[in-house]
Amino acid sequence: MIEIERKFLITSEVFKQEAFKETRIIQGFLNTDKARTVRIRLKGDVGYISVKGKSTDNGLSRFEWEKEISKSEAEALLKLCEKGVIDKIRYEVKQDHHIFEVDEFFGDNQGLIVAEVELKHENEAFNKPDWLGEEVTGQVKYYNSKLSKQPYMSW
Repeated sequence: MIEIERKFLITSEVFKQEAFKETRIIQGFLNTDKARTVRIRLKGDVGYISVKGKSTDNGLSRFEWEKEISKSEAEALLKLCEKGVIDKIRYEVKQDHHIFEVDEFFGDNQGLIVAEVELKHENEAFNKPDWLGEEVTGQVKYYNSKLSKQPYMSW
């Protein structure tokens, strides 16, 4: 499956009032090679394993495969991950026909808040909420796999 998404910084925390759901996410990486990232995620009480391919040159698209696993499997696999666990709360905000996933990071990435919107095609139009700021799509330093190695607080 090909994932198409755009990523933005946030200008205010108004999104928290607009969110219909929030979930704590803990994630680590078994492999952070840019050609094939393997992520383990604990999202609430549900685990996931994901494989992501290399992004296109514009950073908009890449292969993604994800499978649900048990909480205990995710917890065991997180212990095998490379150094640098990501801890964040994901807020989901509906804007017209799109859902913005806004991640507020903690730990070594404290202070970073990033929003992503998934699209059906690269040129799909969408309405931008007022709290959406600078677009950072394709900027590798904002990838979770990079944040696990070079956290926001070290920039």
